[in-house]
Amino acid sequence: MTFLILGVLLFAGVHLMPSLAPGLKAAWLEKLGEGGYKGTFSILLLGSFVLMVYGWRSAEPSEVYMPILYLRQPGIALVMIAMGLLVVGSRNSRIRQGVRHPQLTAVLIWALAHLAMNGDSRSVVLFSGMAIWSFVEILSISKREGDWVKADVPSLGSELVTAIIVVVLVAVLVYAHPYFAGIPVIY
Repeated sequence: MTFLILGVLLFAGVHLMPSLAPGLKAAWLEKLGEGGYKGTFSILLLGSFVLMVYGWRSAEPSEVYMPILYLRQPGIALVMIAMGLLVVGSRNSRIRQGVRHPQLTAVLIWALAHLAMNGDSRSVVLFSGMAIWSFVEILSISKREGDWVKADVPSLGSELVTAIIVVVLVAVLVYAHPYFAGIPVIY
């Protein structure tokens, strides 16, 4: 469980640094330059993912609470919505007219849905940590950026491409889920 906790803390710490510790980011940039900053940022994030996956796979889960069985299907639907928001975060979409931070909102929905479907200790650590991080990140980025400037409304063709990307992403994640999480989505 230690590796899982360290991975979540490293992931959150690296992401929160620009908003909550701008002086540290500035010193990091000054010392390493833009390329060095981005490179070490990426290496630390990759390391956090390795720690989280290894920590998840190696942790012996214990039951913290019993999830409600009928929340499984709505939870899966929420995860699919989250994947849609994740894609929208890197593409222009009408959804961006109503969701300021689609990728962070995606992580929050994904984490809360997983908490509704899983009550074991490693799920509580991973998904609570990611939910807290995404919520704090949404607040801190909104404060740092000030007023919300909404994106332009894209064409319907662009929206169709976004929908196709979402369907492909969901299919890949459903297929790969047993390999990185050790748990099939569909059983």
